[in-house]
Amino acid sequence: MVDYLSLLDGLSKQGISVSGIQSAGLQHLALCRTWLTFRRISQVRFSKRAVFSGRGLQVLAGDSGPAEAAIGKEMTTSGGCVPARQQLATLVKDALGSLFPEDAGMEPLVAACTNKFGDYQCNNAMGIWSKIKGKSSEFKSPNAVGQGIAKALPSSPLIEKTSVAGPGFINIIVSSRWMEERIHKMLIDGLGSWAPSLGLKRAVVDFSSPNIAKEMHVGHLRSTIIGDSIAKMLEYCNVEVLRRNHVGDWGTQFGMLIEYLFNEYPNWDQNSEEHAVDKLQALYKSSKKRFDEDPLFKKQAQQAVVLLQGGDKRYREAWEQICSISRNEFDQVYNRLRVVLEEKGESFYNPYIPSVIKELESKGLVSESEGARVIHVEGQNIPLIVVKTDGGFNYASTDLTALWYRLNVEKADWIVYVTDVGQSLHFEMVFYAARRAGWLAADVKQLPKATHVGFGLVLGPDGKRFRTRATEVVRLADLLDEAKSRSEQGLVDRGREDIWEADELEQAAEALGYGAVKYADLKNNRTTNYTFNFDQMLDVRGNTAVYLLYAHARICSIIRKSGKDIDELKKIGSLRLAHENERLLGLHLIRFPEIIEDALADLLPNTVCEYLYNLSEIFTKFYSTCKVIGSSEETSRLLLCEAAAVIMRECFELLGITPLYRL
Repeated sequence: MVDYLSLLDGLSKQGISVSGIQSAGLQHLALCRTWLTFRRISQVRFSKRAVFSGRGLQVLAGDSGPAEAAIGKEMTTSGGCVPARQQLATLVKDALGSLFPEDAGMEPLVAACTNKFGDYQCNNAMGIWSKIKGKSSEFKSPNAVGQGIAKALPSSPLIEKTSVAGPGFINIIVSSRWMEERIHKMLIDGLGSWAPSLGLKRAVVDFSSPNIAKEMHVGHLRSTIIGDSIAKMLEYCNVEVLRRNHVGDWGTQFGMLIEYLFNEYPNWDQNSEEHAVDKLQALYKSSKKRFDEDPLFKKQAQQAVVLLQGGDKRYREAWEQICSISRNEFDQVYNRLRVVLEEKGESFYNPYIPSVIKELESKGLVSESEGARVIHVEGQNIPLIVVKTDGGFNYASTDLTALWYRLNVEKADWIVYVTDVGQSLHFEMVFYAARRAGWLAADVKQLPKATHVGFGLVLGPDGKRFRTRATEVVRLADLLDEAKSRSEQGLVDRGREDIWEADELEQAAEALGYGAVKYADLKNNRTTNYTFNFDQMLDVRGNTAVYLLYAHARICSIIRKSGKDIDELKKIGSLRLAHENERLLGLHLIRFPEIIEDALADLLPNTVCEYLYNLSEIFTKFYSTCKVIGSSEETSRLLLCEAAAVIMRECFELLGITPLYRL
């Protein structure tokens, strides 16, 4: 990997200016700007979604704070894409530095805009004016400040023109030629060439996490698909992601269940009728009822836990078989959702707990309270219990140990926990203890860090938690079955059964049904509740996966009907954004890397959903006004169609949705 800072330093010593480097055609132009300010500024911030500060993005934000932008080696060695917004922010940074050298740390405020006067907007002028107003200055108004910044912007092939409006808002129009070249190059190099740099190497995403001996239900849906989407976005950005399934496979409930099985079904392990997770769940409920009502059985169950944790062969074999039955059932659901996870359940971390507790005690963090061992958390009346009064361990013990393991053994820079919002306080307390222990950075915005990604409830039509008529939570397998069945019936109603093979019909039904379920969830801000409604999510109109899959298939149909070899066109053709709707589509396409940055800064997959839906709408506007096949601009417009299809497919991939090429 080239060390661009050293390269730029060398060019500088030879007397070559930044503008000279640009005119010589050196790639990674933003690095030139970074080099100019590298020794002045160590780090800057950007506000969520609204602005970007112009340095290689280091995603460190979660629910409650802005991310940090890293500067220096991370940007030069990671090889990621430098989005237009970031390049513009770097140019603005350069202009601010030349105009206001006494305030070298000033943050450039650059945001995408939708007004007719610009593609991006710099909003620094008002803030600067509030500081210099009344002082001796060449600038007599906010507008004058904006005019000064616009004039000081270094020459760049990225900028076509600028204008200043109102109280100094600098509108920037991106060069159409620059967009054309950038899109065409992406088609040749692949969309991976647009992946942003995040400034971290390895992340753990902890998601799904069902409980052994219990069926996966609709409550696991959100954790599974939100976690998968976050993992996919990080992986797209070339981060190594450890996808962890922290299943509940340890604790008192297993002593209770195993003891009940031994008492009621002595030959349970030989009876195939019992080998199903729904049967296990029924047995679990019966054992829990007996545990609560029968003091003798409760004592036996507690003794069974001791035997299990002590390694008793009979209890261990029963436990392993129960786990195996549940695991097979879980895998069937994951396979249907096309979600990949590596299981490291609670039992995996159990051997490490004593040494971790000992380390916390050695650092003076653990104290005794009413017979238990606890960690007091600032601002909380209730402490974090790490050793129960009976000497046993609990969720906090396991979660602290898992966090220690992920940081010290797996060497993760960032650990992301995807659970319901009800666990927010628990993780806040665990992270607090880890920071006091020195495992996590003291500053919550710095690496290594841990973030809790909370999500709301899935509601039924009555506005209450989604349940069956029997007041039970909905089985996830049943929900997927119905989604597929409804989608298949919809395809049959549209006559696809007469023209497709049976396996093609089934694959399309799965893609539509499962995709509809995922998208209906992911398009909502994860922190809010949402209402589960099959009719809405399977609608062919509006903001649904079905509509978007149709939109993608339509683009593929246009390319097929042209009869042209799109790969050959990439080599010999060129792309031009002459019509206003061609340009509008091109502008939306080049913003894709920025959307990924925004989605990861806030850990909100709905950002990608919004971008995808807008892309389909903008493409429709383009296609309705710009003839493709048979036009004089056919080659260029086919390339633009292909670029839109490529980015749509990547959005589907990030959302865990299987694209369809014909419908």
